Amino acid sequence: MLAKRIIPCLDVKDGRVVKGKNFTSLSDVAEPVSLARKYSDGGADELVFYDITASFEKRALFTDVLRDVASCVFIPLTVGGGINTLDDFDRVLKCGADKVSVNTGALKNRNLISDAAKIYGSQCVVLSMDVKRAGGKFTVFAGGGRVDTGLDALQWAKRAEDSGAGEIVVNSIDTDGVGNGFDVEMLEAVTQTVNLPVVASGGAGCIKDFTDLFKSVSADAALGASVFHYGKVNISELKKELKNSGIEVRL
Repeated sequence: MLAKRIIPCLDVKDGRVVKGKNFTSLSDVAEPVSLARKYSDGGADELVFYDITASFEKRALFTDVLRDVASCVFIPLTVGGGINTLDDFDRVLKCGADKVSVNTGALKNRNLISDAAKIYGSQCVVLSMDVKRAGGKFTVFAGGGRVDTGLDALQWAKRAEDSGAGEIVVNSIDTDGVGNGFDVEMLEAVTQTVNLPVVASGGAGCIKDFTDLFKSVSADAALGASVFHYGKVNISELKKELKNSGIEVRL
């Protein structure tokens, strides 16, 4: 059995880590380099770095902050935000990213995932989906959760798998920052649709939320932001509790 991964997420805006609720009402959290170092040294399996306004502002990802973060962590680093072309893949990989996360860029260019997978390998390509219940289905949103694409999330996940993506991150807009648990129903639907590793994102507020997730859904990893940033859950303690509950993790 593969160990479940615990992944802190740095949502970066204007060079600072921020966090909100339901993708809105952002508040300042911390300076990204020190926070990244804390998680790298504190038992995190991987780290995610999102430049969360790059796509909406129609600009490239801020690489100066990314370089500083990449230089201080010794765990796999996934980077996203404003990834629209193969040149963007090349740029962030050269800055120290191990995997590249595509979201709005893949919606605009339906060949981006397949083209990137051919050049860099599927293990490097991550589809990040911002998903919300709309019109009686799980619907994909673009532009940092601002634009309803009308696209069915399950169909989009399957297409990404067929195109060569190596992993899918499911960001639940409905539960983001709320702290009442992951959207198990949504995640179960995605994991039953694809055979790729699925990372659950949005809703963690306590250790029990992680335990409930891994006992209910065949997710491969859990991503959290405010639950770690504000000290609600310590990663080392979380992993010990998961291990005690029979869930395989790396201690």
